[in-house]
Amino acid sequence: MRHGAALMGTPRGFLEHPRVAPRMRPPLDRIRDWSEAHPAHDEATLRQQAGRCMDCGVPFCHTGESVAGAATGCPVNNLVPEWNELVRLGKWREASIRLHRTNDFPEFTGRVCPAPCEGSCTVGIAGEPVTIKQIELEIVERAWANGWIRPERPARRTGMRVAIVGSGPSGLAAAARLNRSGHDVTVFERADRIGGLLTYGIPNMKLDKSVVERRVRLLEAEGIRFETGVEAGRDVEAAELLRFDAVVLATGSTVPRDLPVEGRELEGIHPAMDFLAANTRSVLAAGHQVRGFISASGLDVIVVGGGDTGTDCVATAIRQGARSVAQLEILARPPDERAPDNPWPQWPRVYRLDYGHEEAAALWGSDPRRYAVSTRRIVGGTDGRVAGIEVVDVEWTRGEDGRRAPRERAGTERVLPAGLVLLALGFTGPEPALPQALGCALDARGTVAHGADGMTSVPGVFAAGDCARGQSLVVWAIREGREVAKGVDRYLSALATT
Repeated sequence: MRHGAALMGTPRGFLEHPRVAPRMRPPLDRIRDWSEAHPAHDEATLRQQAGRCMDCGVPFCHTGESVAGAATGCPVNNLVPEWNELVRLGKWREASIRLHRTNDFPEFTGRVCPAPCEGSCTVGIAGEPVTIKQIELEIVERAWANGWIRPERPARRTGMRVAIVGSGPSGLAAAARLNRSGHDVTVFERADRIGGLLTYGIPNMKLDKSVVERRVRLLEAEGIRFETGVEAGRDVEAAELLRFDAVVLATGSTVPRDLPVEGRELEGIHPAMDFLAANTRSVLAAGHQVRGFISASGLDVIVVGGGDTGTDCVATAIRQGARSVAQLEILARPPDERAPDNPWPQWPRVYRLDYGHEEAAALWGSDPRRYAVSTRRIVGGTDGRVAGIEVVDVEWTRGEDGRRAPRERAGTERVLPAGLVLLALGFTGPEPALPQALGCALDARGTVAHGADGMTSVPGVFAAGDCARGQSLVVWAIREGREVAKGVDRYLSALATT
């Protein structure tokens, strides 16, 4: 360990013990409910797995940097080797303290993060990486269970008022940091619950909403004020926001990318997030369907697009009782092992069977994804509803400019049946109305322009998370929330001395 601590006690742990993957409930069992799918390992196994950490001379697991244009390691710079060693020694409370030094919400990242840290684990160069994500989750859950995580109210208040718009991971992280600095923080959320993407963008079986509520209650006890059902720019006008000493925009990237093809206007075609959010509202309403609920029951469902959101749509449609589910990806199937242009410590772009795909395979015998497929048009029935999607296979070729582009393969056209189409194509950026009302400039991508400290073109107004960075991971949103809090704190400190 670093910082003067003892060296690792089991330097051959990664050689003596194989990786034991995180546990999952059986696919055909977990699709029957909306409960989380990952039970814990026993303590002996966890400590053994933590002992596989090499405490390498130059660890890359915690770097959060770009190597040859690709992200590597943990964006929040988790002190992975240090808390792995503490777990190996059975010092769970000390591990929790070390974990919370860099991550305000490890119970979120321990559930939903794709674990770029594991992709950059040194053990993974020639073997299986340490189960860092699983150990992180166990540390924080044991801390909650033992009462080690308690409200920490600031010793004094500065009298400075900060408004944070949006209660997703970046907004919550900024709120937590600024509140502990002694500022009076108010978080405005237009939904009826706090959490943003964490609440309505991620299904319950992946992140149980009681986990989000538990952390929100702690933040409230620490002095943060939450206002739900309040839309900034409408219920609270821009002029009122500017009366705060500082404002943080953490509204996310919420404008969905559309599919501009013939038949898009047919009924039964929805942005993925509309589908997921309405389903979560129904689950939270004890199974009662709510306004805007979109049902996949008895339908052939096609998810257009990949990524985590596409996987979540697959898993949600299965639980709703879909007749079949197919997922279309325009990219080719990833290789089973790292390609030569994707070396360690970059995130490995390899084929994976995520939880929703595993469930579909258990139900219907195969991975639901269809690779290297492009949508030509959407076919409708006589009732004005979607009836199918015409697709064509593509191959990726490199043009004269050196860029790769898809080219249709003649004779591969076909129509796939569809009663429900979900568009999981990502997001183009934040809704521009509020930034514009505040006078904030947007950049060429449509995100909120900002400097290194997070400040926008308007003094005292900052931006963090997806509205400033573009669509990204929860762990990057947490990092940006923490970083923008530093910028806000410096700004307010300077303001107080003028």
